[in-house]
Amino acid sequence: MFNDLKVGQYKHYTKIVSLKGQLCYFSGCKLKNGDFLIIISFNKPEQAQNDHAQRWQIEMCFKAMKSSGFDIEKLVLLVMIAFVWCYKVGIYLHQHIRPIKIKKHGRRARTLFKYGLDYIAN
Repeated sequence: MFNDLKVGQYKHYTKIVSLKGQLCYFSGCKLKNGDFLIIISFNKPEQAQNDHAQRWQIEMCFKAMKSSGFDIEKLVLLVMIAFVWCYKVGIYLHQHIRPIKIKKHGRRARTLFKYGLDYIAN
């Protein structure tokens, strides 16, 4: 369907196609390395390339946040360690130093996490 394309040229197949029981449209372009970028969309095939470009920006954002940039997994791990630390300090304070007050509705005035966080921050 796309073999006749030149590098950088884009076209969409105007007929709807059934792919594994799902109705969809095909669009594609030929890349500089000779490969094809095939886009499967469910409506507006003429807009598929623009939609794909927008989605690709989001994918590159996730890549930057993960292994090739911020290593967000490590940052999340550090935040989780800090959370557990605050929570454990809150439990200790609640059980051994000063219990958190219970409000009229039966719940604590603040969470164990917040109790520990405030203590560590001070």
